[in-house]
Amino acid sequence: MSEFKDWYNSVPFFTRYWLTFTIALSIIGRFGIISYRTLILDFYPFISQFQIWRPITALFYYPIGPSTGFHFLINCYFLYNYSQRLETGMFAGKPADYFYMLLFNWLNCVIIGILVNLPILMDPMVLSVLYVWCQLNKDVIVSFWFGTRFKAMYLPWVLLVFNLVISGGGVMELLGILIGHLSFFLLFKYPQEFGGPALLTPPAFLKQIFPDTRYVGGFGTAPQARVPTRPGGTVFGGHNWGRGQALGGN
Repeated sequence: MSEFKDWYNSVPFFTRYWLTFTIALSIIGRFGIISYRTLILDFYPFISQFQIWRPITALFYYPIGPSTGFHFLINCYFLYNYSQRLETGMFAGKPADYFYMLLFNWLNCVIIGILVNLPILMDPMVLSVLYVWCQLNKDVIVSFWFGTRFKAMYLPWVLLVFNLVISGGGVMELLGILIGHLSFFLLFKYPQEFGGPALLTPPAFLKQIFPDTRYVGGFGTAPQARVPTRPGGTVFGGHNWGRGQALGGN
């Protein structure tokens, strides 16, 4: 029991509670302690009956059953693995920034969920986080089923095709990819490569609630800003899925 406690406490803050609430609420809904109908995202009761908890519970609840149990476990693995890597990697020492990214992704999931009548938000939310990590670690070699290995940048698309072939799905994965791409673009590519403002900078009150801590290193590299050049090229001035090693690493 102490080993489990040590492991649980070692999981980064946001990943820990995201995973905890997901497992707890899914089990509660599975055994009917709370009716799953009150946990899903439903436009009419959300707006007309002011059931404002639904966008939150729709993120954490997933219907566990004989046909969905394995998919739920895979989602939990992706959640734990890639959220943890982002939180302790690119966002190490910056909890408010990571929370703000999660909040942005979640709000996009809610808006799309309402527009297309999507009652469960776990799939696109997890895929959006996985996509951001994969874009920050494009050249890391990841392993998939049957011993296949490829660069991390292809993993979200492999998951989309895999679910399309196996279950006839893929819509959830596509939505997650689109949300993750928007988040990655606004966080990194737009301000660093195109010189735009940092649109996903957390507000001051979030920095006060979740203050920055000392940076201790990270995993993943943000896109490099474009360096202006003179005409002629002179530079101005001077299966463990997803577990692998960088291409060309030792």
